[in-house]
Formats: sequence, C-alpha cells, structure tokens
Amino acid sequence: MGLTGARLTALALALLLALGVAVAAGLALGSAGFDLELIAALRAPRVAAAVGVGALLALAGLAMQVLLRNPLADPYVLGTSGGASVGGLLALMAGASLWLGAGLGALAAGGLLLALTRGALASTDDASPRLVLTGVMLASLCGAVATLLLAITPDQQLRGAIFWLVGDLSGAQGGLGCGVAALAFAALLMVRDTAIDRLQLGSEVAALLGEPVRRLRLLLLVSASLAAGLAVASAGAIGFVGLVVPQALRLLGVQRIRDLAWMSAVGGATLLTLADLVARTVVAPLELPVGAVMALVGAPLFIVVLTRGTR
Repeated sequence: MGLTGARLTALALALLLALGVAVAAGLALGSAGFDLELIAALRAPRVAAAVGVGALLALAGLAMQVLLRNPLADPYVLGTSGGASVGGLLALMAGASLWLGAGLGALAAGGLLLALTRGALASTDDASPRLVLTGVMLASLCGAVATLLLAITPDQQLRGAIFWLVGDLSGAQGGLGCGVAALAFAALLMVRDTAIDRLQLGSEVAALLGEPVRRLRLLLLVSASLAAGLAVASAGAIGFVGLVVPQALRLLGVQRIRDLAWMSAVGGATLLTLADLVARTVVAPLELPVGAVMALVGAPLFIVVLTRGTR
C-alpha cells in the first residue's frame, strides 16, 4: 500500500473511532441527556475500557500471527485468553488479585503451548500448523476447566462470573492501564519493526539476515500473552478481535509491521467500541455480552479464512 492509501486507511480508522466514542458516550443516557457527571461516572470508564482492551487484543493477535506466520493465530483461538480466564476465575475464587491471576494464566497457557510443541521457537516455519492445532485443543481444554470452575462457583457470584467469562464491559476496570499498555506494546512492535518484518518472511530468512529468531519469537509470545491477560482481567474473554483487525488491514494492503502496529491498535479500539455500542442498544434496556457480539462477527470470518486456506 502506498503512502496515500495508508493515510486514507488511518483517517478512516480514526474517524470510525471518533464516531464510536462519541456515540457510545452520548447514547443510552435516556432522559438524562448529556449529563456530564453521568458520562464521567459510567460512560467514560466503559468507553476507555473498550478502547484499551480492543487495542490490546488486536495487537496480541497481530503479534501471534507474525510469530506463527498464520492468519488464524489469535489469543482466543490459541488458548491464551482461555488460560487467562481460568487464572482469573481461580483468583476470584481464592480472593486474590484478578489481574495477577489472569496474567499468570495467560503466560502459563503460552508456556504450555510451547512445551507441547517442543523446539517451536527455534524451528522452521513447518511447526506453525502444529502450534495452531495444539493451541485450538488447548483453548478447548481451558474452556472445559472454566466450565467446571463455574459449576462450583457460589450462586451469588455465578451470574457475574458468567458475564465476565464471555466478555462484558459493564463493570470493566483498568481502561486507562490497558490503554497505556497498548501504547507500549505498539511502540515495542514499531521499534523492532525491521526484525519483525524479516521474521514475516520466514524464520530461516530472518536468521540468514542476522536476526535472533528464538529471542524475537519469545518476545512476541510473552508480549502477546501479557496483553491477552490484561485484556481478560479487565473485560473477560472477548474473542476474534485479534483475528479480524489485522486480517482486515492486510486485505486493504497494509503489510509493514510499523503501519500494522498502530493501525491495529486503532482498529481494535474502534471495533470493540462499536461492538459494545451494539451490545448495549440492540435489545435495550437489556445488555448483551460484548464477547457474544464479537463472536457473531469473528466466527464466520474464521470459517471464511479457514476455507480459503484449505482451497
């Protein structure tokens, strides 16, 4: 994509984000109108959480797709979000910090994925399909463990735990922290853009060009796992943002990691803000879990990408 095309894409994403934030801040206030106190107390933290979590998930998906050189890679698909969910539920049941539990759970899932596919960090790209299939099975395992944990959750905590598990922004906390983490993650990808661009050409090509492939892959894995853990701790397991946004940008012709990094952050923030807007308004005054809304978008796209890959 040329410079003009990249600028047009960036402008479109920025306008969509601005539109989503503006509508999300003003809608669903009912007769209260634009009550600044109400917006500051309820709307602003929720919009901030949607922006921060969406950016983190999109960047985590981008990092995993570069790591595996596979368009189907995503924290939700590979089990990282599932591990964070299990860690978060265990922390809630034990009365410990949700953030710590989700972060450790995400790192444990990422480490287990690599342990099950020994040597994948330093191997050739032939290991990528094996990593993806193992990740899908790991995600199923984490889902089963989370279901068992829900079965023994006290009734007074069950409804909140279920909504959090499927993705819910109504009580999301730490939006500002997620936003800062997303900025740091995007900056990291942009600083290491040359090495990551070479890795996108293949691990053997990157090694021939002098890049430390194993260290770079480990950096991407740890960063993506921590990003997924922060996102899950804030808003629960919201899937497919990391799958949809980077692939949409690539379909528009954006290929360089320097452009993909900040555009993915803006695109993820925009997508999740608009998805939350739909979740709050489509059956108002009831609210739908935003994770379910994202699954309605992401699952068909996953099937389309998988079908094209098979062909």
